[in-house]
Amino acid sequence: MDNVLSRVGQMQFMRPGELEVAARRFPVVYVPFGLIEWHGRHLPLGNDALKAHGILVKCAEQFGGVVYPPVWFHAGFNQAYLRPVLTELFERLKKTGFRVIIGVSGHNVQEQIEMINAALEPVVADGTVKGLAIWEVTLSRSEESDTDHAAKWETSNMQFLYPDRVDLCELGQGEIKFDMSPPWGIGGEDPRVHASATVGARNVALAAQAIGRKARELLESLPPQQRGFNLKAISPEHWWLI
Repeated sequence: MDNVLSRVGQMQFMRPGELEVAARRFPVVYVPFGLIEWHGRHLPLGNDALKAHGILVKCAEQFGGVVYPPVWFHAGFNQAYLRPVLTELFERLKKTGFRVIIGVSGHNVQEQIEMINAALEPVVADGTVKGLAIWEVTLSRSEESDTDHAAKWETSNMQFLYPDRVDLCELGQGEIKFDMSPPWGIGGEDPRVHASATVGARNVALAAQAIGRKARELLESLPPQQRGFNLKAISPEHWWLI
């Protein structure tokens, strides 16, 4: 089982020519969101953004597009300051030439989606680009694709994407209440019983496929003359930074 994320489509690893080829082929940019948060003693604190980012890399591998590095700011920050910053990020991605911007949150609370949508609103207002905010499993939710908090699903995702960052031994063998209560802070099914890299691989694949199909749908919903990457070139004469 391949559980190593390739660098295909990861913007921070791309050379200028690779970015230009990818953006012209499929002018979609995916922006993963998460935060630093307790996810049991067995998972990394950055689980949510790592999960969203991994799913989007798999999406880009299959459908094309470019994945922006994870954004670690969340709805708990003062929105009067944060939303303008996120809007500026989305505006810069738009000016770079992307036609679809999809913000994907691995932190499954409604406030996170509202934050992304509010930041996207002025960017998409002129109708020249499409934007969307979703959770990683919004479009794939089923018996094989779901989410929780540090339980079966999130543990499985990490076992597939970052197996070296999962240590179920930290949970011990004793009784745990999986209702988010202290001292465990886990919500869902017992990961010691129900989690596996196989479950995670399937969940990641289904989520990636659903997001990719939605990206294609959004791009095709634009008028034909607006579907292409519209920056003259990725070069110092026309573009420098996001």
